[in-house]
Amino acid sequence: MARTLIVGEMFEGKVRKPTLCGVTFALKLKELKGAPFDILLPGKGSKEGAMEVAEFGAERVFYTEAKEYESYKAESYAPLVAGVVKKVGYDTVCATANIYGKDLMPRVAAILDAGMASDITQVEVSGSETIYQRPIYAGNVIAKLKIKTPISIVTVRQTDFPPCETKSGKSAVEEIPAEKPLTSAVKVEILGFEKTQSTRPELTEAKVVVSGGRGLKAKENFKMIEDLADLLGGAVGATRAAVDAGMVPNELQVGQTGKIVAPDLHSSWIKWSYSAPCRYEGFQGHSCYK
Repeated sequence: MARTLIVGEMFEGKVRKPTLCGVTFALKLKELKGAPFDILLPGKGSKEGAMEVAEFGAERVFYTEAKEYESYKAESYAPLVAGVVKKVGYDTVCATANIYGKDLMPRVAAILDAGMASDITQVEVSGSETIYQRPIYAGNVIAKLKIKTPISIVTVRQTDFPPCETKSGKSAVEEIPAEKPLTSAVKVEILGFEKTQSTRPELTEAKVVVSGGRGLKAKENFKMIEDLADLLGGAVGATRAAVDAGMVPNELQVGQTGKIVAPDLHSSWIKWSYSAPCRYEGFQGHSCYK
C-alpha cells in the first residue's frame, strides 16, 4: 500500500512552519492515490512538537529527542530518516525545499538508493504513475518527472504547497530510538549557532518583501530598502548581484540561487524620493504601483 513520510523540521524547540508545507503535499497525494501519511520530527522539543502537528491528519507522528539530534547534523539525521523508511515501509518521502530539505534529502536518497524530485510545484497521478512538475531554466520551462525507483524522495516548494491550516483529527504519537549515524558524523562537531536577530519577519514566510539590487550601488543605500520594508511591515530581500557586491549578507538573497519567497506583495526599488512622507517614485510590485 502506498504511504508517505513527511520529514519535519524543528528549530529552537519549535516546529518550523515549512513542516506544514509537507503536510499539504501529503494531503494532496492522499487525495490523488489514497496514500495515508506519517510525520517524523527529530530534535530538541520534538515531543511537544509532535503533539502540535498531530492535529493535521497524519496516521502517526514519530519523534525523538535523543542527544544525537539536539542540533541538526545531516550525517546523523539522514540515517534516522532512512531507518524509519525501511522499518515502516514508505514509497514517498517528502520535505520542504528550504535549506534543511535541500541539505538532508539528497543524503537520504543516497542511503536508500532512491530517485529524487526536487523543488516540485505540482503532483498528479495518471494510472499507476505519479508525475511531478518542477521548474527548470530559471522557471522558463516546467519539467515533468517520473521516478522509477520503489522509493521516491521529494522536496516541495512552499510557494506552491502553502502550510496546511486545516486540522482533521488526532494522530498517534510514538517515540523512536536513535539510529547509528554515518561514519563521517564523528568528524563533524557543532561548535555553536549564531542567530541573526531581526524584528522583521522571516524572509521565506513574509507576506511583504522589499528587494534591492545592483542599482543601489552602495551598501549605505540599502537603508532605503530597509526603511520601506519597515514601513510596510515586511522583510528585506536582495538580488545575487547585491549580495556578490557585499551590500548585504547572503541570507537575504532571493531567487533561483537564494531563498524562494511567496509574499502577497514583492516590491523592487527603482527610485526613491524623500520630498514628502510616504511618497515613492518608481515603486512597483506584484500588487501595486505608485
